Amino acid sequence: MLFIARMDVSFPDNLTPEQVADFQAREKEYSGNLQAKGTMKGIWRVVGKYSNYSIYDVASNDELQEVLSGFPMYKYMNIEVTPLAQHPNATRDFFA
Repeated sequence: MLFIARMDVSFPDNLTPEQVADFQAREKEYSGNLQAKGTMKGIWRVVGKYSNYSIYDVASNDELQEVLSGFPMYKYMNIEVTPLAQHPNATRDFFA
């Protein structure tokens, strides 16, 4: 099952720059592992925002919830998820 998720990050003002840097390093490692496993098919930054769009290939809604809640920054994210289906006019399958 394919899903696209928009993640908007908003850190509280009381975090130190060192804490933010630690979250960012752990986030990079976690998302890198998801990409290496093929769970995260791609990630794109939203220009001008601390946001991204990511494509996930998972077996179920429950697996997606597990993946998303595993992000180190999860408690600082607003996440919008949309399920995806192949469009009949698509000339190729990007994620096959």
